[in-house]
Amino acid sequence: MISLDYRNIDQSVIGCENGLNIKEEFLNYKDRITSIIANLNKRKDKPGQWLQWLNLGYSEETLWYVKEYASMVQGRFDNILVLGIGGSALGGLAVTEALLKPYWNLLSPEQRNGLPRIFFLDNIDPDTMTGLLDILDLSKTLVNVITKSGSTAETMSQFMIVKDRLEKELGDNYRYNVVATTDKKTGILRQIAEQEGYKTFVVPDDVGGRFSVFSSVGLLPFALVGIDIDEITNGIKDMDLALKNTDINENIAAQNALIHYLMDTQKGKNMSVMMPYSSRLKYVSDWFAQLWAESLGKNKDKEGNDVCVGPTPIKALGATDQHSQIQLYNEGPNNKVINFIRVKEFDNNLEIPPIFEYTGIGYLGGKTINQLLNAEADSTKVVLSDFQRPNVTITLEKVDGYNVAQLLYMLEVQTAIAGELYNIDAFNQPGVEQAKNYTYALMGRAGYEESAQTIKEKMALTQG
Repeated sequence: MISLDYRNIDQSVIGCENGLNIKEEFLNYKDRITSIIANLNKRKDKPGQWLQWLNLGYSEETLWYVKEYASMVQGRFDNILVLGIGGSALGGLAVTEALLKPYWNLLSPEQRNGLPRIFFLDNIDPDTMTGLLDILDLSKTLVNVITKSGSTAETMSQFMIVKDRLEKELGDNYRYNVVATTDKKTGILRQIAEQEGYKTFVVPDDVGGRFSVFSSVGLLPFALVGIDIDEITNGIKDMDLALKNTDINENIAAQNALIHYLMDTQKGKNMSVMMPYSSRLKYVSDWFAQLWAESLGKNKDKEGNDVCVGPTPIKALGATDQHSQIQLYNEGPNNKVINFIRVKEFDNNLEIPPIFEYTGIGYLGGKTINQLLNAEADSTKVVLSDFQRPNVTITLEKVDGYNVAQLLYMLEVQTAIAGELYNIDAFNQPGVEQAKNYTYALMGRAGYEESAQTIKEKMALTQG
């Protein structure tokens, strides 16, 4: 199991002004945490609670359908192109970057064991899109378009462009190069898929995009490139069992949720840095940024009171960002909690040759890059504590499907518990929806004429 070390949060290490009396706070919140965990698990099967993601590790039917389709198309495609944005792409990107061989798309087919390359088109920059589409042989590309509503402007505009190119090249047979992941019954993409005859997978009801990585949204791309999705679900199930424990002293998701909540509300530390010491886990920080920000950044609590709460997530990478951000973390505003992610066992042990012994770098010879990276992480933890900066460390045994699944699932549960502590709805995103509505209006979508006039007037004021 992954572990959490919170000693550098305690006031005995970083002082009373910046630290917590962990033992006392765990005792103070023991009953509340027990109630929160029990309540989340009690509500998870109720429609409209948006907690079905807690059940995704047990969806044998989804596993079976995904593996069947991946087996059916094996060897037919050189490329997988995922069209999606936000939760439809970030989880897939985080997991594939972690679990595939580094530089997967640059490896030869033999080095990839005949498995396809995978590309995530998660933005609508015209230069990036054009560049990618110009180098992909679309006739040998399987396009996975992902949007539950089917009305996501970014994703559907991507798909309209790709579909047009595919159809011009392949004619009616283009449909065999498309697989849609969308709502089971309704929505524009569901309608198009049924009309055009696409293979489809379902985004489950009551699963928000940022919590969807372990649904077919993520499992399908993983299986298509040969990732063991059984190993992933085993990790989820084992972590789910551990996180059903209502005792805060035994539940790492509850511990980290409470730590961040108290650091924000009692100590004014409203920024949460996610800093893995593994390049393969770099995109976990991107995924976490959406999960944390979109879930916890709310202006109303559950009773409708104005609260404007939410810790700000910050992405970092060790050891890279020791040379770009740590100066700020150590000597700048003491308003952050740093989350380190450590890996005990890397796949490779890379030795530094004993050369240049006559110079000041001779001491590195005979050591390993593994030792150096661990020393960098240890020294950063200590110096942050010297400056009374709170930090926690999440440790994985290794970067594999089992451990990465545990990490992501733990962070999802941590986020849900934090939402309950803040007394806000962690599963809606009204601020995002308003921006979407304005975009629809500006692009001329029917039914948004009044919004179009409103936003044009506001834009005229800000630009004039």
